[in-house]
Amino acid sequence: MRRETALAAGAVGVALVAVVAAVLAPGALADPSEERPVRPGPVDISDMEISAGDVTGDTVVLNVETRLSHRGPPARNVTVRVQAVDAESGLVETTRNETVGDLTTDREVAVSTNLTVERQDGYRIRAVVYRDGERVDSGARELRGLEALQPPYARSAVEFTESDALPPVAFSIAETGDERATLALQMALTNTGDDQPDDLRVTVTLRQADSNIVANRTSVPVESIRPGRTETVETRLTVPTGYNYYIDAVLWKDGVVVDSARGAANLDPSETISVNETRRDVELEVGDFSRGGDGGAGDRPVPEATGMPTESGGPGFGAGVAVVSLIAAALLARRKSQ
Repeated sequence: MRRETALAAGAVGVALVAVVAAVLAPGALADPSEERPVRPGPVDISDMEISAGDVTGDTVVLNVETRLSHRGPPARNVTVRVQAVDAESGLVETTRNETVGDLTTDREVAVSTNLTVERQDGYRIRAVVYRDGERVDSGARELRGLEALQPPYARSAVEFTESDALPPVAFSIAETGDERATLALQMALTNTGDDQPDDLRVTVTLRQADSNIVANRTSVPVESIRPGRTETVETRLTVPTGYNYYIDAVLWKDGVVVDSARGAANLDPSETISVNETRRDVELEVGDFSRGGDGGAGDRPVPEATGMPTESGGPGFGAGVAVVSLIAAALLARRKSQ
């Protein structure tokens, strides 16, 4: 009986101590979880992948996939801001905000964003991660050469052949006469794809090297080229002789330029040109390149002579000098006779 009484008295004492402690220190028995709020888990950018979507003549859609890594306690109200910043000027081209929501488990999340930018120069794609309005991480990628992306209507597997043994543009002289020459032109085309595109044609323009004046041009249809094959397109153009020309060949598909190539035709023996440079300037006669009449060949300039030619082909003294010599000889003979 005494034992039970002692245990009951002890329990009452413990209860009294708890009551007194609660009164004197209200927070002493509080739940630790209520004292320390749980910090949300970190959210980091683990990777950023960028690919090209729809391409038009002026713009391109960039598909940006930002991968977020979360671990630890839940992260509430996560958002991602993605921007395209012009690499040259630093101006923001476009901005998109993506809502991710709450991240409650340890995992990676892919956030997709589409940015439409102009198809030129380069951009810096920047992503910033916010957790409940607080910035927690950021990352960026550089893009260059967007102008090289082609819209679907400008794509073609047929292109000018690039080979040392088979240049894309070649020529030979077919005919000459009356200060004009007819050039036989050959353009080599290769189909590098799996299809046989139609509606192809090549325009050829001959430009005088020093003035860029168009001397002649033509357009030639291209027959169907089988995949993996190379074919040659041929045509002829007549131009004035004595000049050098650039041969500009342009490949068109349904009214759209898909490729181009340039060659050089040296018809002036006093100089030569390459595809990218001219060694010296020469005198130009604009009349030689007129499109009407009989071709406007004109008279080439002739340097002024420094003396009259003799029968042997060398420079002579002329008739005036001969007369003076005869008078001087007559005067000398008269003095001797006196």
